[in-house]
Amino acid sequence: MKVGDLVKLRSMHRRQEERAGLIVELLDKKVWRTDTMGKNVDWNKAETEPHAKVLVGEKYLTIPVSELKVVGE
Repeated sequence: MKVGDLVKLRSMHRRQEERAGLIVELLDKKVWRTDTMGKNVDWNKAETEPHAKVLVGEKYLTIPVSELKVVGE
């Protein structure tokens, strides 16, 4: 995945339409995943993960790369 790629965003629930966007920046951020790490957040235990800043319509969203799929692959 690289800047300039067109990507599909994984929907968070059934009613949400599948969306596409354009990667404008790649960065690393910490993520706390409550399904595996529990609901008590401790940022010292969280590892950084690759994220992408994605232009979707007129909004910029910062999304973990694991939640994206490159269109055409």
